[in-house]
Order: sequence, then C-alpha cells, then structure tokens
Amino acid sequence: MKFISWNVNGLRACVGKNFKEEFLALDADFFCLQETKMQEGQLDLSFPGYESYWNYADKKGYSGTAIFTKHTPLSVSTGIGIEEHDHEGRVITLEMADFYLVTVYTPNSQDQLKRLPYRMQWETDFQSYLHRLDKHKPVIVCGDMNVAHEEIDLKNPKSNHFNAGFSDEEREKMTTLLSNGFTDTFRFLYPEQVTYSWWSYRFKAREKNIGWRIDYFLISDRLRESLEEAKIHTEILGSDHCPVEIILK
Repeated sequence: MKFISWNVNGLRACVGKNFKEEFLALDADFFCLQETKMQEGQLDLSFPGYESYWNYADKKGYSGTAIFTKHTPLSVSTGIGIEEHDHEGRVITLEMADFYLVTVYTPNSQDQLKRLPYRMQWETDFQSYLHRLDKHKPVIVCGDMNVAHEEIDLKNPKSNHFNAGFSDEEREKMTTLLSNGFTDTFRFLYPEQVTYSWWSYRFKAREKNIGWRIDYFLISDRLRESLEEAKIHTEILGSDHCPVEIILK
C-alpha cells in the first residue's frame, strides 16, 4: 500500500501547477493533503477510483485538509474532539480494518513564537488523541508537523534555533511522541540522509536547497516490520512543500 502526504499550500493554486498529473503519476492508495486553503464548493476535484474526505477551516482561505482514498473506510472523523482545536480544519482520521490513518496540519508557532503556548497545548492534546487511537489499532499519522526534529532536518540549525519550527519546546514534543510508541519512518530507514521537504519562497531557497524537513509519516512502532520504503519527492514542484511517501507491506 502506498501513502502520500503533501502540503499543497493552496489547492486551487496547486491544481494550476500540474497537481492532477502528479496525483495520477504517484498512484497512491491514500493521498493526504494539508493547507488546502479552500471552502466546500470552491473546487470540483475528483479522480476515478477515489473517494475524498475534506475538513475545512471556519476561516476562509486558511488551513484545511483532505484525503483521497481507493479504499472505503469503516468510519471518518474530523478534528480531535476538542472544541478549541477543531475550527481550523487541521485533522482527518480514516478508520480502516487494520489501522487508523490520520492526516494533520500542525499549527505554526508564528513569528516571535507568539502562538507557541497554543501550539504546546495542541501538541499535548493531539498526542493524547493518537495514543487513544493506538490502543485500538496501529496508527499512521502524516502531514506538515511544522517542526524540524533534529539539526540534520534543516539547513541552518544554529541561526534558526529560536525560530518557529525549531524551538526547543517544539522539538521536545516530537521527541516525546517518538519515545512513546511512534516511529519517524524516513529517519528510521535513513538515519543520516539529508533531504528536505519545505523551502521558503524567498532567497531562491529551493534552488539553493536551503530547506527544512517538516513533513512526516509517523507509524505505530508495531508497524515497523511492514515498512518497505519512505521517500521525499524533491523533484515534484507546485508548492513550497514536496510530497512525502511511505510504502507498507
């Protein structure tokens, strides 16, 4: 089974940049999107053989997630069941026979880390949500998690030390999750490989490969034996992020 996750940073814009062609070429069983930045009815997008599920933010042109799947889920839910967190369209969960698939667009801590306190509460609540699911079935969670976990995961760790996405607090939350039942699939298979999934639109960052790895597939530890491959598709354009992939047996 092939899983793809992609922060499209505006799906309507991405559709104008070969999204449909890339979607079909990747031919995933599950294709998860973050930062769709749209409301229901703004885009008629469907693919033969796929069902789609959407979670829209209350605020127009902001956040939002979607999942396209070739396999009909047993159930679908949006959000994590906490009112404070469930107005920004950040989470979709598909319950399948043998696992849960969760796509997430984690809140950004913003300039001067002004949203860091909220982000910390989000992390605590979201991790609790994942652990509740994991008690029933293994979990596959993917998306833009807005953190570069280790220094290997971004080009300039020293100058970014106190910036959103590389603060000690955000990194520690990822460490906590990975120490409590979850595996970072790409880093598990490629412990020393330097590959990024996001580049700023400024300063020709992508051209110079000045990037960050902030898009992840995490799996319940007990799925490790099923993990065949993890990829970061740096060759695919259309967004400031590129798609990430795993293949499970």
